[in-house]
Amino acid sequence: MCGIVGYIGKRDVAPLLLEGLQRLEYRGYDSAGIVVTSPKAAGLKMVKAKGRVRDLEAKVPARFKGTTGIAHTRWATHGAPSDVNAHPHMSADDRVAVVHNGIIDNAAELRRKLEAEGVEFLSETDTEVLVHLIARSGAEKLEDRVRETLRLIEGTYGIAVMHADFPDRIVVARNGSPVVLGIGEKEMFVASDIAALVTHTRQIVTLDDGEMATLKADDFRTYTTEGTRTTAEPTTVEWEAASYDMGGHDTYMHKEIHEQAEAVDRVLRGRIDDRFSTVHLGGLNLDAREARRIRRVKILGCGTSYHAGMIGAQMIEELARIPADAEPASEFRYRNAVVDPDTLYVAVSQSGETYDVLAAVQELKRKGARVLGIVNVVGSAIAREADGGMYVHAGPEVCVVSTKCFTNTTVAFALLALHLGRTRDLSVRDGKRIIEGLRKLPAQISEMLEQEEDIKKLAAQYADARSMLFIGRVRGYPVAREASLKLKEVSYIHAEAYPASELKHGPLALIEPALPTVAIVPDDDLLEKNRAAMEEIKARSGQILAVAHQEQEKADHTIVVPKNEDELDPILMGIPLQLLAYHTALALGRDIDKPRNLAKSVTVE
Repeated sequence: MCGIVGYIGKRDVAPLLLEGLQRLEYRGYDSAGIVVTSPKAAGLKMVKAKGRVRDLEAKVPARFKGTTGIAHTRWATHGAPSDVNAHPHMSADDRVAVVHNGIIDNAAELRRKLEAEGVEFLSETDTEVLVHLIARSGAEKLEDRVRETLRLIEGTYGIAVMHADFPDRIVVARNGSPVVLGIGEKEMFVASDIAALVTHTRQIVTLDDGEMATLKADDFRTYTTEGTRTTAEPTTVEWEAASYDMGGHDTYMHKEIHEQAEAVDRVLRGRIDDRFSTVHLGGLNLDAREARRIRRVKILGCGTSYHAGMIGAQMIEELARIPADAEPASEFRYRNAVVDPDTLYVAVSQSGETYDVLAAVQELKRKGARVLGIVNVVGSAIAREADGGMYVHAGPEVCVVSTKCFTNTTVAFALLALHLGRTRDLSVRDGKRIIEGLRKLPAQISEMLEQEEDIKKLAAQYADARSMLFIGRVRGYPVAREASLKLKEVSYIHAEAYPASELKHGPLALIEPALPTVAIVPDDDLLEKNRAAMEEIKARSGQILAVAHQEQEKADHTIVVPKNEDELDPILMGIPLQLLAYHTALALGRDIDKPRNLAKSVTVE
């Protein structure tokens, strides 16, 4: 959610930090701030602003020099967006500055205690307690002051701390919220996301929970919050700075929709085994005997990842004949679920840092479960916590609304389903059939995207709707769920998804000319059932937009999608509905890449 950027070296720090904040704008935020200093400075200098990074940049004075600094974009949790509530937060004597991602659960208790001791708080944030606790510590070293403070904290945090008495260092720490170090030549960086670093270095170190680091211009060291040194070897990230540019598109969402054919090709590359009509997934760390002992698969994700998991569960049941289901990780972790040793758990997250998913993984690991991760970001927390898994190789996804990562995740599930199926009872013939279908996907996605102008015209016709209903049956239902979410997220039009079979059990009461219905109608063994549902809607004067493999007589409009194998059709049927959501939002003048109230990487509860 919130974004952290920090730098220590010899360069003028303010332009670097502002550039880094701009690269983190996609995460979602409502205010921003920056603090700088240098070894020769008398203290810390700070500027904060409600609004966008450009509003902060406009407030930064010309003479705002320094060689060390930290900066932040805030997504409000405690206190409304304002200049005062924006990070960084500084102590009363202007000697200590802190930026913080996460939520301090015992902030109210700590605040009352500090106020009783005479401390005056300026903001409504939970973060400000950190500043005052560090400032009041009697420890000689900054690292020890931070460590003492963290012992009092309950909750999640990714923090960066500066102190005017220690201008040669930045101290950072992580517990549940990502912190990434960037290793340069006589300069060091820190950020909450690799996106802020790749312009300057591709050598990174990702902190683990319970780990801290001290950054100096020519060195860094990592250690636990208890003070024990840890060994951190830099790794090279594969993404380059150009991956985060718009590449000639007006928005990141549009760019990422159009990158899907190439992205799907990447997730397939090097994984298909034609000899045995299966796939190579060595990263699963799951041999054939272990795979055959699996009696159930439980998939955990949030939002779009949950919907991808619903599609994945269906493919696993169809191809591997293993009972499978998907559940929101945010619900699973609170319901004291029975953890079965014969169940394979799959955690899904674009960022690999989604807090609800990560917490579910940690609880499952504590109970001895086997957990696989399906994530996009290499070296992310879920990737490190899981027993094995797959990277979806979608490349950087900057728009808050997920498109290409959703598609690549569903393809990754197809690979997992094929792998599990071929270790069990899926025939060579069916394995070959699925592989041929997977290889068709990139070209079919490109073919689908060629219909964009037609879909744009349809979006203009539906943009005035106050609400829309999305329906699908079995394979089509997860597609309807995801399409409904996309429209809500980016256009702010209310949308609801229902199984088509449930129409007559209540939702038909909503049908009227003013409520358009989007019907997912794959050409499979349920085609006539889906046509009957459209008949019910038309009998009540409802408008219908069908997404189908052939023109639908009962629909007012049909978007025709290329046919693949039945099991893989849901992967393609979501593509035109991404475009529908995009062009609806465009017609309504929405901030497409940064929808209101939302954040890309949800690292708080």
